[in-house]
Amino acid sequence: MRMDELRFRSNLQRLGAHSLILAFCLLVAGPVAVKAEEPATNANWPSFRNGNMLHGVADSTLPAELKLLWSYETSDGIPGTPAIYDGHVYCGILDGYVVCLEAKTGKEVWKYRSISDPDPKTFAPGFKAAPLVTEASVFIGDEEGIFHCIDRKTGQQKWTFETFGEIVSSASLIDDRVIFGSYDNSLYCLKAENGEQLWKFETEGYVNCTPAIVNGFTFVTGCDEQLRVIDVQTGEQIKHMPLNTYLIASPAIMGDELYVGTYASEVIAVNWKQLTKDWAFRGSVGDFPYHSSAALTDELVVVGGRDKMVHAINRRNGEEVWSFPTRGKVDSSPVIVGERVFVGSDDGHLYELDLKSGKERWKYRLGRKVPGSPAVGSQILVIGSAETNGKLFAFGQ
Repeated sequence: MRMDELRFRSNLQRLGAHSLILAFCLLVAGPVAVKAEEPATNANWPSFRNGNMLHGVADSTLPAELKLLWSYETSDGIPGTPAIYDGHVYCGILDGYVVCLEAKTGKEVWKYRSISDPDPKTFAPGFKAAPLVTEASVFIGDEEGIFHCIDRKTGQQKWTFETFGEIVSSASLIDDRVIFGSYDNSLYCLKAENGEQLWKFETEGYVNCTPAIVNGFTFVTGCDEQLRVIDVQTGEQIKHMPLNTYLIASPAIMGDELYVGTYASEVIAVNWKQLTKDWAFRGSVGDFPYHSSAALTDELVVVGGRDKMVHAINRRNGEEVWSFPTRGKVDSSPVIVGERVFVGSDDGHLYELDLKSGKERWKYRLGRKVPGSPAVGSQILVIGSAETNGKLFAFGQ
């Protein structure tokens, strides 16, 4: 008998029964190749575009194939974007409620109303804005100009702040300051803890956008046709640039560049430090404005248009990389998850597109209109439909 066989038998005698079987299998089969898989992540989506630079890129992963996990029925539509935080989904509804649901099951945890009257037949201002969620609080404005701070765990009101116009803008947070816009033509900065006004900046038109924040500055693109750069600490305007068109969408920032779709049927790249327009993209099908806020990667600007298209634009030169046609206007703001793009359309569908090619990978019919945007966190995607008796849908595995 050869020396290597003697050693092998001696080793087997020292092993238990289970180990003996395993050793034999390895001897027969030879080396085993192990396939490495991308680790699943459960990151949050706490605000409209998942961060102060408004990139619209998820930190959480999603399963390769999405299945409907649950749906939550409402008495009115959901035009805004939900938030996902610590295994819970937070969403404002046009019937005047903000709800907190378990992300895995859709079970209602609490329900907050914009007015104190408990009678559900009493009119209550609805919520169009996306909530901003922190460890302690949920911040959101309503149709009558009241900005609400809600205890995240209990659903009880902490404080409110009154503006003089509808609030569609979602809030952004930096340090102890919460910043948002109002249709009273103003941008507000409040102390997050108690709602004390720290400063107010008056523009010359509605502030519809969610303010981006970077390097101590906040950016406003609004109905006064201006790009404004404002100091977060003082509320003073540092720079401004005429854009000569209304802006509904929120600006996304990467480095010195700001990207936003306009009412003049263009998506533009602006160097916000030098106040120069670097490029302007215009779709090939007529003149249609952009309400959708762009998602950004190092290479691409991905945005929906009222031309019923989703466009991917080269971030550096403004040239079209691909476009995808839907059957309705695309006011929904795209979300990027790895190599996938998710976006709603007013044709009633949620679409999944390949990021590199723009080809359709999957779609699901949610209702008649889907102007709101997806949120991705805790390995699920949530999105609402806007019609009366709309629903909030959750997809995952």
